Parts: sequence; structure tokens; C-alpha cells
Amino acid sequence: MSDRVRIAVVGANGAFGMKHLDGLADIEDAEVTVVSATSQEKADGVAAKYGVPNAVVGLDAVLERDDVDAVILATPTGLHASQTQAVLAAGKHVQVEIPLADSLAEAEATLAAAEASDRVAMVGHTRRFNPSHQLVHNRIAAGEFNVQQMDVQTYFFRRTNTNAKGEPRSWTDHLLWHHAAHTVDLFAYQAGRIVQANAIQGPIHPELGIAMDMSIQLKSETGAICTLSLSFNNEGPFGTFFRYIGDTATYVARYDDLYTGNDEQIDVSKVAVSMNGIELQDREFVSAIREGREPNSSIRQVIDCYRVLGALEEQLGR
Repeated sequence: MSDRVRIAVVGANGAFGMKHLDGLADIEDAEVTVVSATSQEKADGVAAKYGVPNAVVGLDAVLERDDVDAVILATPTGLHASQTQAVLAAGKHVQVEIPLADSLAEAEATLAAAEASDRVAMVGHTRRFNPSHQLVHNRIAAGEFNVQQMDVQTYFFRRTNTNAKGEPRSWTDHLLWHHAAHTVDLFAYQAGRIVQANAIQGPIHPELGIAMDMSIQLKSETGAICTLSLSFNNEGPFGTFFRYIGDTATYVARYDDLYTGNDEQIDVSKVAVSMNGIELQDREFVSAIREGREPNSSIRQVIDCYRVLGALEEQLGR
């Protein structure tokens, strides 16, 4: 391996592929050597925008290269498990965007592949890295705060098959396997292992084939509870908003920003070296590779999240 970790971003033309490229640009120990997209034209456009020397189509064209140490997968959800396994089989480190898989069986198979490999295998559970949630986690670790309840709203207006940039796409997002995964993992990260989980969902969309509204209840081993409301029908600001109700304070997290229960902003600028959660996530990936250690948000660490999602899917009767 060279002095810097040589990274390929696959799905580079998508919304999150570009978020990773923006974050990697500020990481001195990382070098993006190749970008991959679904067409040469799209790959060339991204390469020109970010000054990347090589542009290819598909994952296979990346895995055969000897100038790639690690791969970031920002591809459609249905490809995540198989592509992660392929990257590991090629002997390269991998970070896959959330979710790891869209079924428990595929998540377990990908964990097995990671455990059989000596490569870093990480999942993009960004909430662990947002400065807002990091500050809360640090106070929990210091014994200064304990979660009693989390109230979470995950709201989008997405009645057509579009991505985060509002562009049409060929695959369908999912409230349970994608958006709920963020909160299920974060709640366990902040409040302890989940011991009880319940879910109900609204009608299935006739064209998208997914529920557009969902409600999830969780309880952790510490006794803390979480109520998660998810909707693709909400007209208004989109995103996920977290209210931590604890024994010593109330916090409201809006992505990288944090507020008190009275909506007074809390300075989180000194929590980490950046205010960009995606960049911090990528910094952890690069550092783990260079230091030869397990990263925060490794497949092993997040697999319980997918076991909970699998149990909830059974409840919903999918």
C-alpha cells in the first residue's frame, strides 16, 4: 500500500457518491484513484469535477485494478451485500453505504465473508459519526447522561421513485431496511442492546410496492425506549430529527447540529476535526485501514441492527 490509502468510489455519480468524494477531498491520508458509474459519460463527468485520474463503468472494472486498496460502495441497496462480498473476495477493504443488505440472510452472509477476511469491512451508519450524536455519546460514556427515551421522525416526500437529488432511479428505497436502520443502530449505540421491537405499517404503494408510512417501537436492555415515525408522504422539511430525553438533559439532533430541548443551539465544533458526518465516517474508514484495526461501524458491530430489522420484517408479514 502507498503512503495514502487509494480509494475507488463506486456509484460516484449518485447523491451519496458525491458526498463521499467531497469528504475524501479533505482527508490527507486518502487518495481517490478511480471513480465508477453506470455509464462512461457519467463516470467521466464525476472524474473531471473531482480531479480523479481514472473513470470506469461497474464494479468489476474497479476490482481488477492494482491501484485500489479500498472501495466505497454508494450503489443501489439491492447490490450492497453481493458487492461487499465481491470486494472482500478481491482482497480489498470495503465501506458500504447503509443498509448493509435488504434481508437478514444477505446481512448474515456478508458478515461471514467479513469474518473470513483480514480486510476492513465497514457500513455507513453515519449517525455514529455526526458531531451531534458524538457529543451525546461522549456524555453517555462519561456517565453524565443516560437516555430514557428517544423520539425520532424520519420524513420525506417521495411518492415517486427518485433519489436524494430528486432524480429518477431504477431501484426502490425502503423505510425499514434503509431509513429505520439508521435509528435502530443509533438507539442501540446510545442506549444498549435492543431487547424488544414492534412495528406497524400503512398501505403498500401500488407502484413502488413498499409501505409509505411506518411506526416502530424499541426497548433497550437499559430500559430506555424509542419511538420512530417514518413517512414518504410528509410535505415539509425532509430528513431525520432525533429528540433525546434523558435523566440530566434533553437534546435535539438535526444531522450534524445539536440543540437543547428549548431549541438553543449547542456548539459541537470541537467534538471532532470536522462538522461533516460523512467526512468523519470516511476518516474512520481510512484510519482503521492504516492502523490495521476494526472500525467503528464495522459489519460485526452493526449486525444486531439487521437482526432487529429482520425480526420486524417478520412482524410486518413481508
